[in-house]
Amino acid sequence: MSTQTFTLPDVGEGLTEAEIVTWRVAPGDAVAVNDVICEIETAKSLVELPSPHAGTVGEILVEEGRTVDVGTPIITFVEDGGAAPAAPVAEPAAEEGGGSVLVGYGSGSGASSRRRRPAERPVRSSAGVIAKPPIRKLARDLDVDLTALTPTGADGEVTREDVMAHAQQASVFRNISTPEWSEVREEKVPAPQPAAAGLARGLVPGRPAVTDPRTESIPVKGVRKVTAAGMVQSAYTAPHVTVWKEVDASRTMELVKRLKASPDFADIKVSPLLIMARAVIWAVRRTPLVNAAWIDTDDGAEIAVRHYVNLGIAAATPRGLLVPNIKDAQDLGMKDLARSLNRLTLTAREGKTTPADQQGGTITITNIGVFGMDAGTPIINPGESGIVAMGTISQKPWVVDGEVRPRWVTTVAGSFDHRVIDGDGMSRFVADVAAVLEEPALLVD
Repeated sequence: MSTQTFTLPDVGEGLTEAEIVTWRVAPGDAVAVNDVICEIETAKSLVELPSPHAGTVGEILVEEGRTVDVGTPIITFVEDGGAAPAAPVAEPAAEEGGGSVLVGYGSGSGASSRRRRPAERPVRSSAGVIAKPPIRKLARDLDVDLTALTPTGADGEVTREDVMAHAQQASVFRNISTPEWSEVREEKVPAPQPAAAGLARGLVPGRPAVTDPRTESIPVKGVRKVTAAGMVQSAYTAPHVTVWKEVDASRTMELVKRLKASPDFADIKVSPLLIMARAVIWAVRRTPLVNAAWIDTDDGAEIAVRHYVNLGIAAATPRGLLVPNIKDAQDLGMKDLARSLNRLTLTAREGKTTPADQQGGTITITNIGVFGMDAGTPIINPGESGIVAMGTISQKPWVVDGEVRPRWVTTVAGSFDHRVIDGDGMSRFVADVAAVLEEPALLVD
């Protein structure tokens, strides 16, 4: 019998750790070389790991939800000709300091705390629902109960659109119900320890330990860890200035309606974000410094003006905030840009955004309007000099030719690196974006 142990590899991103998200195999399964054995979540993306061996799965050494270092053994294989050992029995084992671990997994230094799952989330069975594996995964990521959906696909199959529509509807009503207060009216907490004792236990003076059982501790790792580091670096390196303008976007809404009805866009999702993207690309050409980058050099610093647009779209995903970008967006027509936006959004929601998709961005759009926000002061994506926020589009009273009329109104806001661009350039850029939203015909040139 020949048993091989497979350790967590560096998948080419220079990572030092990753979380085991989903095992695709179980002990006793037959696998071939390059069969996908599991999904891992790194700081940048969700990655499928292929099997380096052909044979039979022996033991799963790291359970789902654990974060381990590169080089940690995660699975064993019995090469062809051998018999697989019995799977480890998952039984609680006592551990110093309380709690329990699974026999066969241990609690070595290579593994950190498990992913926490809300205790109140019900366990649902969707065995009778017709849905492909990617759709089931999307439903899990968005916490959508497949049994609650009305399938619209052929032969009663649940489609991606069914899941997304349900998730969007649920998000509207998510915060309407009033949360209940704890049944505990008051409680006693330990008195603050003297400074010396607190330091001995690793506590910060003046900041008592969290003892309230109603407080949940969420580990900072993966996308959240990288996002936090990037935002701190940007906020404390680039001097941010934000300007904004209210816009009559009625003609943009008319154009979106016409495109949706056009046979040329029959298979393409069209939204105001498409017109916003074209407006940003058009305005960049008139004010190139918003698309530039500040670069520190041995001799001081320089400004790199990019004469191309890798358009970033900030996307809220189940994994956290991602900013994939459309490469050379300035070369795309309306239809190709719409397809690229759709592909980018869908890939992000499914957790399939690659590191390459997130690198090399030159300017970013954040569509905060989908959350019902009118405006904001976004933080610049590291390596860029500008980010544009698009607020919600809603009907408001607007003066047109001396008369008050209902119009579709939105707010365009932009944050910029004041080291790279001055107030006149920022204002001109935002005004140009607003002008296109007010009159999309400016795009025809």
